[in-house]
Amino acid sequence: MGKVIPFLMFQDGKAEEAMNFYTSIIDDSEIISIVRYGANESGDEGTVMQATFSLKGQEFMCIDSNVKHQFSFTPSFSIYITCDTEEEINNLYEKLIVDGQALMPIGDYGFSKKFGWLNDRFGVSWQLNFLNKY
Repeated sequence: MGKVIPFLMFQDGKAEEAMNFYTSIIDDSEIISIVRYGANESGDEGTVMQATFSLKGQEFMCIDSNVKHQFSFTPSFSIYITCDTEEEINNLYEKLIVDGQALMPIGDYGFSKKFGWLNDRFGVSWQLNFLNKY
């Protein structure tokens, strides 16, 4: 068996925009590869046929779907990030929530003094946790 890699399917040609956004706000992250649809291929020319990026060493794959589906992302699958400082969790939350939706605004939920859960503008769900000690 090879790697286990989370796979994100974007609609409306948003895969590259999402990768650029995520890798710009999370340190030690990069776009590894992008293969684009060419002329006369099954997807819109220039959109992402397949791409790989990493966030803090965790690899992800993504595509721009050329088929319109009746489904999108759901919060039942989320990207979980442990933050080292309050500044880090606040900064990430502020950037990810723009044009997104708060599921659990940053707060003390008992299991953590500082935790937030949101859907970003692309519909991807994120859980952010500041690992402080009580």
